[in-house]
Amino acid sequence: MTKTTRRSFIAAGAAATALPLFNIKASAQQTLTVQIGSSHPVQNMWVSQMKNFFQPEVDKFLRDNGNSVKINWREAYGGTLYKFQDTMEAVRDNIVDIGYVGALWEGSTMPLQNITYFTPFSGGDHTLIANVFQDLNTSNAALKASYARLKLMPLTSLVTDTYHLWTNFPIKSVDDLRNKKISAPGTSANWLQGTGATPVDGALTTYYTDIQTGVSEGCISFFVGILPTRVYEVAKYVTKVDLGAMSVGTVSCNLDRFNAFPKVVQDAMVRVGKATTKAHTDDVNARIDAAEKEMAAKGAIITTLPEAERQRWIKGLPNLGKTWADSSGEGSRDLLKGYFAALRAGGGKPPRDWSAEA
Repeated sequence: MTKTTRRSFIAAGAAATALPLFNIKASAQQTLTVQIGSSHPVQNMWVSQMKNFFQPEVDKFLRDNGNSVKINWREAYGGTLYKFQDTMEAVRDNIVDIGYVGALWEGSTMPLQNITYFTPFSGGDHTLIANVFQDLNTSNAALKASYARLKLMPLTSLVTDTYHLWTNFPIKSVDDLRNKKISAPGTSANWLQGTGATPVDGALTTYYTDIQTGVSEGCISFFVGILPTRVYEVAKYVTKVDLGAMSVGTVSCNLDRFNAFPKVVQDAMVRVGKATTKAHTDDVNARIDAAEKEMAAKGAIITTLPEAERQRWIKGLPNLGKTWADSSGEGSRDLLKGYFAALRAGGGKPPRDWSAEA
């Protein structure tokens, strides 16, 4: 046998011997297919952390904790499977295993999750709001039961930065809103009660045209959401009011699927879910500063409503918290009290304690 033939024979034998060992090792690792998706594109602040943080960090956790499971992510971002009106149903009905659930569009099916929209002026610290709901979503009995009924396992807490006013006229007093048409979609229309303004239904996608054409003369919104719409071009007066940061939903997993996952995957998703909430709030914080600077650089006139006028607005609102509690079912008042107690425990100082009035 020549040296060349002998080397080839030995190499072939070594490969044959190594192959079964490789297969044995590979078979010890389970591959789990998980479908993840959203109604909004990855560029959206509520979705970006799903792909850019949650997925890779879950993968890393699994590698660092035994490497017994590898996830095959099947992505369906940007509304490829469902639109924003169906985010809850998509996860509940297991169209996706994990998805962004926009509770703000689920007023009738998720009333408890919409508590912040009925308690304006509770505080503009979006990080505090996010952390409070990260805990309440799984510790408050009524909220936990609500998620379970909808077959949802909440993993994160998603928020907006605090709301302000964008108008085509200057605002120095609450009286300046009288007889003005202000775009305020959904329950945020309630925030204008007592100001004399007329709420106009709309959305981020309609504000620019509505103001430009006279359908409305301004809108209630938040810096991070308003920047991509360029509304500041037709409503250059930005009046900081600090109506409050809002809890808008979660990244949730279908509960049946979650319960069927191996424990290491459950642990990964719960642990990384909490970290994703922090990544999200850090991202929002960075975007607020950038958005405000960009608007100012492009001609927006940014002022702050005098505190005395803000107090007039706050005191002039009807008892929205009680209205919400009366219509939101068993456990709503306990949630209201728990929410405000958690805000105060976290250092918040809500200028109106809706829980004391309910």
